[in-house]
Amino acid sequence: MSTPVSFFPATGIPEVEFGRSADNMPVARVGDTAFAMHPTLDGRHFLATGWRLSRPLAEWTQRDFYGHCGLVVDEAAFRALVEDNAAHQREVAALGRQEVIVQMNTPWGPSQGATIYAEGVLFHSTASHGGFSLVPGRNCSIHPALHRPSGFYEEDAEWAAVAQGFPELFTTRERREADETIRNFWPEAWERIHGRKLEPGESRERDRQIFERRHDEDWIVIAAVRSTHRPGFTEVIATRGGKRGERVGERRFLIPVEDYKTGPFGFVIDEVRHPIYDGPSSFVRYRG
Repeated sequence: MSTPVSFFPATGIPEVEFGRSADNMPVARVGDTAFAMHPTLDGRHFLATGWRLSRPLAEWTQRDFYGHCGLVVDEAAFRALVEDNAAHQREVAALGRQEVIVQMNTPWGPSQGATIYAEGVLFHSTASHGGFSLVPGRNCSIHPALHRPSGFYEEDAEWAAVAQGFPELFTTRERREADETIRNFWPEAWERIHGRKLEPGESRERDRQIFERRHDEDWIVIAAVRSTHRPGFTEVIATRGGKRGERVGERRFLIPVEDYKTGPFGFVIDEVRHPIYDGPSSFVRYRG
């Protein structure tokens, strides 16, 4: 789950407090969580987080923040993200999740603490990872396309199956993130659940599948390095369909630096514009 507070109980109803830090960053406080619109070296901003900053907002500085939660377009977007977090925390408080100690083993190691979402629905934290455990009576309610016979659902992606199966136990934000997770990890399952086909751009995994089918016979770059023999060019190694392995045939190409812009699933060689290159190589394994 992408939010750092999804599995922690909120105490009381958190209020939102906005202000500016000592170094003039837009900042905010929601309960124990602190937020800042942190500048980057290239002039952009990202959402930074801190924890239990008791001082007034005007005394905060960049050194108080350590979490990185993605880029923020502008101050309006920053305020919207903070408000969304506040609404999430309020919903968590209303759900009344309870923290308990449970003596049991999980696929990720012994449980070091658990959160009860409902009877038979627990989220476990361990020394290395975490996830949900469902008793058999609960596990049978998970959609067949997402069902795990063991009743365990790890926290990185599989948790979304639990949120989809028991939406009443999750916040608006968590339900939104669960839907996005299922779309991007298991597009076939999402289509079965919703009864429609995903359109291009709605699922990264589906878009990857389409890309791979479309370019199965094309040369796709699997490695690239700025050429030291031909200034202004990037030397690349490409294979059919971007496949890898000892028995996969490779070719080298030279791409003008200004043309070499990789997409989300790789750079496809245009054999008309990018002729095969057999000259001196900047790749270590091709030297000598």
